[in-house]
Amino acid sequence: MQKLYVKDKTKRQIVEKLNKKYFVLKSIIKNKYILKLIHYKVCLKLKALSGLGSIITLSNRCVDSVSKKRYNKFTLFSRFIYLKLIKNGKVTGFQKSNW
Repeated sequence: MQKLYVKDKTKRQIVEKLNKKYFVLKSIIKNKYILKLIHYKVCLKLKALSGLGSIITLSNRCVDSVSKKRYNKFTLFSRFIYLKLIKNGKVTGFQKSNW
């Protein structure tokens, strides 16, 4: 299971680097005061870069259980681990209730 988490983490790093390159190349293309040759080369690099990495390949995994189902985008835990943390009193603002 830890292997899946490490694999997902490396994918995230690769996609983050590609997104930074994509942003820089896109801003160069939008600049109107660049030579046509430079503009053409940047377009070719951008086209080659578009197929390498995608956000679609990423999956949000829980830190502890490494399951794909996270509670929401603000927590790093699945709902089962999140409930355990709440029951143990580790999460502030929540408490165990019986009704």
